[in-house]
Amino acid sequence: MPMISNVSCTPPSPHDDSLPPVGSGKRRKLAVVLFNLGGPDSPAAIRPFLLNLFKDPAILRVPFFVRPILARIIAKARVKPASENYALLGGKSPLLELTQEQARTLEQALPEFEARCFIAMRYWHPFAHETVREVKDWDPDEIILLPLYPQYSTTTTGSSLTDWREAAAAAGLAKQTFSLCCYHSDRDFASATAALVRKAYDEARNTLPDDVPLRLLFSAHGLPEVIVKKGDPYQFQVERSTAAVLRAMNIPGLDHQICYQSRATPQVWLGPSTEEAIDRAVEDGVAVLVVPIAFVSEHSETLVELDVEYAELAHGKNIKGYFRVPTQNSDPEFIDSLAGLVRRVREHGPGLCSFAGGRVCPRIHRDCPHGEQEDAA
Repeated sequence: MPMISNVSCTPPSPHDDSLPPVGSGKRRKLAVVLFNLGGPDSPAAIRPFLLNLFKDPAILRVPFFVRPILARIIAKARVKPASENYALLGGKSPLLELTQEQARTLEQALPEFEARCFIAMRYWHPFAHETVREVKDWDPDEIILLPLYPQYSTTTTGSSLTDWREAAAAAGLAKQTFSLCCYHSDRDFASATAALVRKAYDEARNTLPDDVPLRLLFSAHGLPEVIVKKGDPYQFQVERSTAAVLRAMNIPGLDHQICYQSRATPQVWLGPSTEEAIDRAVEDGVAVLVVPIAFVSEHSETLVELDVEYAELAHGKNIKGYFRVPTQNSDPEFIDSLAGLVRRVREHGPGLCSFAGGRVCPRIHRDCPHGEQEDAA
């Protein structure tokens, strides 16, 4: 088990002005900013969305003078397949509407605050610079940065945090800010996820013959291996999420495997791929229940890649059964887990915090965001 330190989160002083006076009855104005990837809101937005994605230096790690050219080449090549996928979803991503619903329900789960949830998408509207202006106009007492990525990666939460800090500095937004980096094996998050998995598991088990085994495939979005080898903690955290959900399910001997989907470049990516895991399940004569362990909202990679492409692949190979766990979306238990995280992050004081307070990643993961603070200390 990794050592947990509290170096990154300073407990608030009894005289800290960020906390309301005891018994004052005044509710603090709390801006909760939800980070997510974003998605095109029309067919015309697909190409610029892809271009924004591949222009991000956290995604396309090539020399800066090469990146714009290469980004245009990759985006152009991916427009047609991406357009076909989004056509199955009505021509756009459902991610913004689902995140807006998560925002509304999270506000209701924080009645002790005058809480307002804002959305900052990374690659399509609303961008961080747009959301920063909204937050500044609302003039909160405090800001909580809450990623809708349970596991930290430099390519997701790390990129969003950098984007937010730059936008806030440019707009002159200076408020006490509390940043959550990850909650991959937070007890309440794992419990909420396990409840969804257990429900889907029971439903799948009830439709299968007794002699057909059922395997859980914990499918996460992939990353190039080189990013992980350089110190990104994402794979470690995906493994911790899976272990936490399995503990919460408490089914002894449950057959399971971690796999990775959505390979986007010719590089070597984390494996095994979800396709390879399906092939293995076919060979082993088992049915599969796919758990989108790194996604908390439905979008193209769940609704198309998992529900259409991989389902067709599996059925074409005569798999014994193919089932999928829905993402959390606005599941009440999941939203309550987010509200609990907001409260705990705020209790730890301004700055960067994990769900456990300080660093939870072994030090071989040099790109853990807590490492930057430790190096600067």
